[in-house]
Formats: sequence, C-alpha cells, structure tokens
Amino acid sequence: MALQFEPISLEQQDLYRERLKQSNWEASDYSFVNLWGWRKAYGLEWAWDDDLVWIRQAAPKAALWAPVGPWDQIDWPGRIARHFTGSTIFIRVPEPLIYCWRAAMGGRVAATAVEDQWDYLYSVPDLVELKGNRFHKKKNLLNQFRKKYDFAYLPLTPDMVEGALGMQEDWCVWRDCESDDTLASENYAIARVLANWESLADVSGGAILVDGEMAAFTVAEQMNEETVLIHFEKGLTAYKGIYQAINQMFLAENHHFRWVNREQDMGDEGLRRAKRSYHPVEFVRKYRVTLT
Repeated sequence: MALQFEPISLEQQDLYRERLKQSNWEASDYSFVNLWGWRKAYGLEWAWDDDLVWIRQAAPKAALWAPVGPWDQIDWPGRIARHFTGSTIFIRVPEPLIYCWRAAMGGRVAATAVEDQWDYLYSVPDLVELKGNRFHKKKNLLNQFRKKYDFAYLPLTPDMVEGALGMQEDWCVWRDCESDDTLASENYAIARVLANWESLADVSGGAILVDGEMAAFTVAEQMNEETVLIHFEKGLTAYKGIYQAINQMFLAENHHFRWVNREQDMGDEGLRRAKRSYHPVEFVRKYRVTLT
C-alpha cells in the first residue's frame, strides 16, 4: 500500500509533536520548526500511517527520512513490507531506531554513519559560565562586548519580529545571500518562522539591542524538559563579541535546560571549527540505512 504524502502543515503540528515525543530522541532535523521552516528548500512532505509519520524530501535529491512514532511498539517487518519492496534507503536515521530495526530485522539492516549530519550537543552550564582555559577566548570576547557597548538583552517577543526581520535583511545584504543557495534557503526559513511566530508551539528566542537597535537574535525550540534546540543565531559582526554575547545571554536566561543542541555542521569546515570551539559533550548520531 503506497504512502500518501502531503505538504507539512501548521494545523497538524500538535499531532506531529506527540509522535515525535514517542520516538524519544532529540535530533534537530525532526523538530517541527525545522520541518516546516525548511519545507520549501528540501521539498519536505509527510505521510500519516496509523501511529507513524513518514517523511521524505524531494531536494537536492529524493530521499526517505526515518519515520517518527513509538518505535519500540511497531511490527517493523510487517510495516516495512506494507509500504516498500526491494531495497529501501533511509537517511538521517538515529541510532535508537537502528537498534529497533536490527532487533526486528537482523541482517536486513545495513547502516553507515554520516558525521556531517550529527548534531552537536553541549552542556548549558558550560556555555553560560565559560569557565577555564578552554573557554578563555569566548569569555574574553564576551567581556569586551559587555564593556564596549550600551546594550540590552531581551526575550524575543512578537512585537520584536519586525526588528529581527529587518536585521536579517541587513545581514543578508552583507553576506550576499542571493548568491549562495544555502544562505538564501536559510533566509527564507528564518523569515517563514519569524512571520508565523505566534502560531508555532514551543518556540522562544532572544535579542540584543545596541543603542536601541537590534544587533543579534536567536531562535530556539524546546525539544524536551532538558534540551533546547538553537535553530538560528544571527549577529552583526560590526559589534565585536556579538555572537559570544547572544549565545551566552540566551542560555543564561534559559539555564533551566541541561543541554543545548546546536544542530549539525553539514560538512562545512568553517562551521565545524566554530561548533567544536564550544566543546560539545556529545553528538546526536545519524546514519544512512539500507533495508533489504
């Protein structure tokens, strides 16, 4: 029986979030804000199949993602046979699902790690306190920012969305987003999320104003009681230390979380160096899986 895929919609976000909680893992790819915000860039769709939600992308090439739902309660051989024939490839598959599949299907499951897609997981207290030599440069830049500028940190609220959109437009002019497909897609996703801020559940954010003008903002989503996921973090680099400031100040205001997921590096070496410079404590590992 063929799965019936359809566009990802705001109307079903609560149902989807319930399925995601049943999966019991915290990968950035599968958060509702990511699926909905990046829907156009990846041609993302979902199919509702009893207690599972199947996800697929159309770009940059067609691929199936892992299904979302109560993995440990599924008759996997029967469910796979219902929808697929022959060998089937899935991408962005988390380790816990691989364990379920191997327990149910044994040698039919072949998995290959894809480290470019692993999420970086950090300790919130580490990134708030910035203690020790390993964080010396970060704390120094943060202190320079605090001393040099007349700033205010504020939670990101609906009345600040227009200012964040304006700052993002300035950032994109500086970075020439139109000439970079990745930045152009990210710009679209940011605008989509900000413009629908009040319709999205579990989103939060923060902003730094310098001399009354927005100089940085961050957009986040609560994944569970212990983990917050940073989707977007933008700052105007004319203000030295702005990125260290928005990172530390947002987490300081949200110190009730234990972990922060700062997503993947997508194989970009500069992004990888930047993420590793904050000393992750763990990775959310994802794989390419072939089911035969």
